[in-house]
This record gives sequence, structure tokens and C-alpha cells, in this order.
Amino acid sequence: MTESSRPPAAGVPFDPRAVLAGRPPGRTPAAFIVGTAVTAACAIVALGIDAVQSLVAGDGAAPFALALPLALLPVPLLVAVVLWMDRLEPEPRGNLAFAFGWGAGIAALTALIVNTADLEYVTMPALGASTGEYVAATFGAPVVEETLKGLVLIGLLWRRRAEFDGPADGVIYAAMVGLGFAMIENVGYYINALITPERGGIALLGYTFVLRGVVSPLLHPIFTSMTGLGVAYAAGRARGGKWAVGLGLLAAMVLHGTWNGLSLYGTAGLVAGYLIMSCVLVALILVLVADRRRVIGLIRRYLPDYEHTGLVTRDDIRMLASLRGRARARAWARASGGLPANAAMSDYQLAATELALARAKADRGVLDFNAFAARERSLLNLMAVARRAFTRRVPRGAEITPAPWAASASAFTPVDSSS
Repeated sequence: MTESSRPPAAGVPFDPRAVLAGRPPGRTPAAFIVGTAVTAACAIVALGIDAVQSLVAGDGAAPFALALPLALLPVPLLVAVVLWMDRLEPEPRGNLAFAFGWGAGIAALTALIVNTADLEYVTMPALGASTGEYVAATFGAPVVEETLKGLVLIGLLWRRRAEFDGPADGVIYAAMVGLGFAMIENVGYYINALITPERGGIALLGYTFVLRGVVSPLLHPIFTSMTGLGVAYAAGRARGGKWAVGLGLLAAMVLHGTWNGLSLYGTAGLVAGYLIMSCVLVALILVLVADRRRVIGLIRRYLPDYEHTGLVTRDDIRMLASLRGRARARAWARASGGLPANAAMSDYQLAATELALARAKADRGVLDFNAFAARERSLLNLMAVARRAFTRRVPRGAEITPAPWAASASAFTPVDSSS
């Protein structure tokens, strides 16, 4: 029996988040708290280095004060886009926040130190200013940055392998790492644009912001998604598959190096780079769409086996296999029982999805019999608790509208609120 399948100790409340994440209930892992604190501290140090750079240049704090909000400006929208893509089987928000923090903190700070040292003490002294800068940007920085960003994905594969249910999860985690990294990196780029008046000053800042913050804010997520796909492939195999992690990391470095190399060739290079990255982005979108269809197919394939439990009906399966149906169900629950019922409906939907994914892993041999049995038991228990929560607020015998996903009212049986 795994820790997550054991009943909670006396006095410990039932924790749906713990069940879904497969961790012990009632506590946040100490390693997660420490890791989050470390990533936040590293991000602050990285920003402090940028602020010092602004002061040393003799321009005061103004460049930093202008660069920071510009770097932050597109982040909420970009994170919202990533979360929107992650609607069918959303990853734990804590894991996503940690991935973002790793990119903005540990990865960004370490890359800043290593890249600067490489440029100042290796490539430029050996090759000259112009050639050294080109070599560092094209061959050095991609290796350093993609390795550092990829480490958190490899760590998740090692410690939280079960979170990767398919290629979409690899892309989602990689996107969060990339967005965090790009946010901190952009602060430095915007400061450099402002403190080099011979290159344009404010005019160069506007160009840099449009280039990095408006036209190409997804570059780092695109690069690191290659590593994410490799990690997701390895996580989906009972044995072997580790080669995919190395291949994905190599692909991330090549894409990153290609972009940096082409961008130094002026407009023609930028156009070529954008065409390549646009093709990769389209390919990633197709991967996300295909994986969503795969998960829906698993729901339709495996959940009918649980109809005998009374926790899922044919109408429920039809609802679970549609994003629109899921949204209507949550809206119905919210209208019937408020935010608690809406949360319970979300728990029910995610638990049912996780159950189908666990069955698929068991069939592939990724989960052994005991691990699957424990996971199945905990998810069915959560489905029962959640279903009771979003039905109990409707008084028995009341005139109600059937659940929106139901062909008839038989799919929704009110539970006495006193039960």
C-alpha cells in the first residue's frame, strides 16, 4: 500500500489535492517548501544583479525600474494560455509554480553567472569581441541554458514520474520553466537596451520589447518543450526510454542555438528563425491536440468498467469526454451548491480522468498491480466523496433541473443534505 492510499490519521481532514497528487494527506512536503524558497531567493539575486548593472552604468535605478514591469507585463497572459491548454487533466498548481520558479530563479541566475564568465574569460579573450560573442551565443548559451532548464524536468521524472501522463504534460511543464526563465532574462535585455544610447536607447528598448515580449515570448518555452517531450516519453515507458531525455535535450539546444545564430544575421536571419520556430510551434500545438484526443479516448475506453460502482454513468462519461461538457457541469454545480460544489465537481472530473490514465499505465506495465490497486482505490474514494458533495445540497424531492450532461434525470440522484 502506498502512502497516498492509506486512510488519513485521526484528525487529518480528507485532502483531495493529496489524493490527486499521490502524496500523503494533510501536509506540504518540506522539500517543496525549501525548494520554493531557494528558487525565489535566486530570482531576487538575479534581479539584484540587473539592478546593480543599471547603477554601475551610471544611469541610476531608472533602467531597472522600467525594465522590470516590461518583463512582467506579458507573463500573466502567457501563464493563462498555458493553464488554458492544461484544462483536461490539469497538473498540480504547486508543481507548475515550482517549475516557473526554477526557470526564473535557479536556472536564470546560474545561466547569468556561467554565460557571463564564459563570455568574459573564455570566448572573447580567445576569439575577440565580435567572434567570441557570436560563438558564446550560438554554442555556449544554448547548452548552458537548456541544461539548467531541463534539470527540473529531469528532477520531476525522477521524483514525480507519475505526473507525466503524456506528451502534453511535458510541454506544459517545459512552458512554465521557459516562461520563468524568459521573464528574468528579459529584464537584462531591456536594461542593456537602455544603457547603450549609442545603439538607440529608448528606441532600442521599444524594438527589443516588441521582439522579445510581443513577437516571440514563447521562444524559451518552445526550446525547452523538446526536453519536456523527451522526459514525457521516458515517463511513459516501463523500461528504457531514457535515451529520449538526451535526445530531447539535444533538440532543445539545437533549436536554441539555431535561433541565436540566425538572429545575428539581421532581418533575413530573424525571418528565417521565425519561420523555423513557427513550424515547431505548430507541431507542438498538434501534439497537444492529439494528446487531448488520446486522453478522451482513454476515458471512453476504461470508465465504462466502473459503471457498476454507481460512481460513473454513461451520461457522466459523455460529460467527462468533452471540455464543453465539463465546463457546463461545473457551472451547474456552482449554480446548485456554490463554490464548494464547483470544487467538488472539479475534483470528480480530475479523479475520473486520473483513473482512466492509471488504467492505461497499468495496461502498459508502467504501474505494477499493487501500485495500480492503491491508486484505483484512492481515486474511487475521491470520486465518491466529490459526488456526494456536489449532490447533497439539492434537497430530496425538490423540483430541479437535471444535470446538463444527463439525457434524463436518472443520471443525477439527489442525496439527502442531512446524510
